[in-house]
Amino acid sequence: MTDMLTLKDAMAAAADKVETELDRLLAVHEAPEQQLIAAMRHGSLNGGKRFRPFLLLESAKLFSVSPSSALRAAAAIELVHCYSLIHDDLPAMDDDDLRRGLPTVHKQFDDATAILAGDALLTLAFEVLSHPDTHANARIRCDLVHALARASGGHGMVGGQMIDLRAQDQELDIHAITRLQRLKTGRLIEFSCRAGAILGNAQEKASEALRGYAQDLGLCFQIADDLLDVEGREAETGKAVGKDAGAGKATFVSIMGVERARDQARMLADQAVDHLAIFDEKADFLREVARFVVDRRS
Repeated sequence: MTDMLTLKDAMAAAADKVETELDRLLAVHEAPEQQLIAAMRHGSLNGGKRFRPFLLLESAKLFSVSPSSALRAAAAIELVHCYSLIHDDLPAMDDDDLRRGLPTVHKQFDDATAILAGDALLTLAFEVLSHPDTHANARIRCDLVHALARASGGHGMVGGQMIDLRAQDQELDIHAITRLQRLKTGRLIEFSCRAGAILGNAQEKASEALRGYAQDLGLCFQIADDLLDVEGREAETGKAVGKDAGAGKATFVSIMGVERARDQARMLADQAVDHLAIFDEKADFLREVARFVVDRRS
């Protein structure tokens, strides 16, 4: 492991870098739209694991991508993730009051401001990716924009959210739940892992290895999330727990039970690690993070 840095230290360092970049991108200026910027900052700058940016930064290291390019792409994926959380918390969606231990954006401001803040974060992400500072090669910038658009849209995260909303009124089996989560959670994780390969103009074999890793990691991440909703504490997670069961929603845990779900998460983590066999020790943190996901408490 590089310089004996622990995974916890590496994730914290990456989170700090992303926080600084987001703060720069969301600089406050005296303007009539100042409340919008304040809401965007409230929804983006209040900590969090910065899990997706970490995956992107680590995948970029596999191909010796410029740290500044990788950081801008990492900030872009976090902007999309934060937009999705702001909209997910709205009364029309999950109706949550807390996010990362703080009032959600619609509680701190109002529903309309929260909608606009999410919209603005989403569009800012594509502004960041399409800027020459992200990469000098216009084709690579276009590939990044295209990949993130597909991961975020109707056949990606947003499509998964639509299925999730309908899940409260339907009986979903394990195959339907798996598809839901591959879209809602998995596609952004997949983009985060493959973006490093895009930035590094990597060969198809390397890109496919990261795709396989990300697909298993994404499902593992969601199963761990479902377990936290059953077993977690609000003080640790920073958000309400027990909501899925209260809403009668089918999850991996409700279908498989706690122990089978945990075993499945561990199996997926092992499979994810196996996909990284073609990479050297530069992928060690990616290997470690697959196991970290299973045991996380927030």
